Amino acid sequence: MGARVGGRNLAISWIVGVLCAAVVGALLWLSLPAGPGLLSVIGVLLDGTVPR
Repeated sequence: MGARVGGRNLAISWIVGVLCAAVVGALLWLSLPAGPGLLSVIGVLLDGTVPR
């Protein structure tokens, strides 16, 4: 847990923390379609570096 700072409401900090986690989760969900394209770019970049 984080440090207790005077003047901070524990309930509000939990609500804000859950909202922040939801935003991060939504951004990860939206970035999922870019995964195969990113993997293909990485594969092309690493193709010449692996000795055969």
